[in-house]
Amino acid sequence: MASASEGAESSRAHLLPITIDENQMSSKALKIAVTCIVLAGALGGLMYTTLAEGTEYYVHVDEVMANPAAWQGKRLQLHGYVADLRQRPASLEYRFQVTLNGKVISARYTGVVPDTFKNRAEVVLKGQLEPDGFAVEPNGVMAKCPSKYNPQTPPTAGS
Repeated sequence: MASASEGAESSRAHLLPITIDENQMSSKALKIAVTCIVLAGALGGLMYTTLAEGTEYYVHVDEVMANPAAWQGKRLQLHGYVADLRQRPASLEYRFQVTLNGKVISARYTGVVPDTFKNRAEVVLKGQLEPDGFAVEPNGVMAKCPSKYNPQTPPTAGS
């Protein structure tokens, strides 16, 4: 029977618990942490470069004129009303003022404009504020259509 007990002891020797070295565990956790940090950094960098290129600020003329230096060089959608519209003869070059709440910005544009683009028209212009005025980018003029709705006065009681 000694041989049977020796066989049982030898099979138990193979069933001893496996020990994991603490260095292996911390190394694995470190690799996972570094991978997560690298992925988060790459995703953050991708988001920043994507949004930085396509960011446009929608602002009104009076907001820009409160602090023009803060808006220079940034892509803007400028909202206001056309004033002092001038077109160079036999060209598509326009110079005009954009006004709102008593504030004025000079603007320039070269290109085809909408039919509704005229003095006192409400506009949104895409472009950049430069030291000499607002430079409208190609196809950057959006003139709002005047409303054809004229509210009627409601009938009074008894009429």
